[in-house]
Amino acid sequence: METQAKHYDTLLQAVRDLNRRGYTADFNVVDDRLYCPGLDLSLHPQEFHVREFHRFEGTSDPGDESVVYAIESDDGICGVLVSAFGPYSEPWADELMHKLQMPHE
Repeated sequence: METQAKHYDTLLQAVRDLNRRGYTADFNVVDDRLYCPGLDLSLHPQEFHVREFHRFEGTSDPGDESVVYAIESDDGICGVLVSAFGPYSEPWADELMHKLQMPHE
């Protein structure tokens, strides 16, 4: 899996390129884990790695911010997690939040 970080101008551009590079699963945050409904797959923080992430600010409102994470599970499932950050961020379990704020490798 290609892990070289890139610069993107828009969130959509980042998601499309990550999908093209094999990050095709669509993850959501559910309680203390990531969940991919399409694969019925749950990943706890110790079961995945953040390979790269990209933050974006809204063009008209700096409070309209989002981040896209490139996620890879220990067994090689790759996907994206898109989430708001700043005032619109979701409340996450501490371990999950720490894992997403501190990308490794």
